Amino acid sequence: MDIRTLPEPERLIYNRIRDQYKLTFDRLEIGDKRLRLLKIADLEEFLGGKDPLANVSEFPFWIKLWDAAMVLAYVLGSQKDTEGKQLLELGAGLGAPGLAAAAAGYTVTMSDYEDIIMDFQRVSAAASGLKGIQFVHFDWLKPQALGPFDVLVGAEILFRDVFFQPLLNIFSTLLKPDGTIFLAHDATRQSLSKFLKLAEKDFDIAIKKQTIKRDGKEKTIIVNRLRHKQ
Repeated sequence: MDIRTLPEPERLIYNRIRDQYKLTFDRLEIGDKRLRLLKIADLEEFLGGKDPLANVSEFPFWIKLWDAAMVLAYVLGSQKDTEGKQLLELGAGLGAPGLAAAAAGYTVTMSDYEDIIMDFQRVSAAASGLKGIQFVHFDWLKPQALGPFDVLVGAEILFRDVFFQPLLNIFSTLLKPDGTIFLAHDATRQSLSKFLKLAEKDFDIAIKKQTIKRDGKEKTIIVNRLRHKQ
């Protein structure tokens, strides 16, 4: 991509990040929409030789474009009747689902917990020609007042049990009574079933499995749709 085509604020952000890391753009095509996702080109350099599996609680999940995020992006990018609907992406990371939702016509708020993450998101939104997206800091343990939203989404956000109840509280508080939640996770994620067991007390849950091929191997992504019990 020609960085000179970015608006000046996002071009300055890009140049600032580039001073620290090697960068590249991933392309994601959803129907006739083409998204460009800024990401770190050399993950080993970013991790500085640390073993990402040594302490999962400290792994910077946002640096990777997860398969579940791409599957959720396709789900949201194909949604109809999106005009005027407010959508919040939780733990957005590189932001593929939120960007796809914006391209599909949702009014999108993307949230995460560090400035650097939202810098990547801002550049990706500008590179994808998307405007009007809000970017907010959002602490799941001390959530500020937002919303309410028609749709809440998250990909690979169930990585620590300590966040389960805070997330359920956020779901109950920020989701409109007739709203919908979409979650996407690798089927091997052991925490998913634990979380859904807690969530089924207050939400009706639908499950859809999507099988994709990655490096010659099949991988199953589970997309859950949650709605308030009536």
